Amino acid sequence: MLEGYLEIDGKKIPRTLLGTSPFIGASHFGHRARLYLLDLYRNPEAMARVMARSYQMGVRGIQLIPHPPVIEALQIARDNGFSMDIIATIRPESEDEDISILSDLDAKAMLIDPVITDQTDWDLIGEKLDIIRDTGSVPGLITQFPFNTTRKLLDSPVLNDFKLYMVPLNRLGYLMDCDTYGPDERAQFREMILKMDKTIIAMHVLAAGIMTPDDAFDYLKTADYIDMVTLGIASEKEADESFSKLFKR
Repeated sequence: MLEGYLEIDGKKIPRTLLGTSPFIGASHFGHRARLYLLDLYRNPEAMARVMARSYQMGVRGIQLIPHPPVIEALQIARDNGFSMDIIATIRPESEDEDISILSDLDAKAMLIDPVITDQTDWDLIGEKLDIIRDTGSVPGLITQFPFNTTRKLLDSPVLNDFKLYMVPLNRLGYLMDCDTYGPDERAQFREMILKMDKTIIAMHVLAAGIMTPDDAFDYLKTADYIDMVTLGIASEKEADESFSKLFKR
């Protein structure tokens, strides 16, 4: 499931991405975030080993959050022959700097961070999407509020200005902006996403480690509107387990 590539604006985009949220100790990992900062963020060699193992498992893309240690790790992996296509996240408050750095790294696509997207400041979002497009990268958006923000985007002036849309998705509705995620909510969400007519990337599919890969991927397989997936991986062992099970689906 989700092997190979898609073609978007003449660029080959890998359908499965190595996520880098664990590398930066993202807050949604709870108590593990501190451990990830110590074990990964401060150790580019360790991050590079996860990248290399993911590549060996068949992963050809990385959802890069361009913190300097993560970029250093990526360069180590590249120097060792494990070169992944970059599908990047543009961080808030350093958007222009990130776009410049990522352009130099030949990023295939750049997506605007949910902190910016979910404010729904269309003028600001439109300006950043234009800058991304001018670099030759495929522009996209990320949301942490897939119900609320998607509704607003459908009526927004930027709807035709981006190609990729990254959303949280898992069977539990964890890290999604819904009180329950039963059959009605799932049908409503599917209908909205299909109206978007974008290439959809699923994130948080493992619910920050709450769900097992088997459970997570069995649900993901039912979501026929998902085109790509990014998986945050914190170790070589996790890469082995998660990607082997994903590609067997």
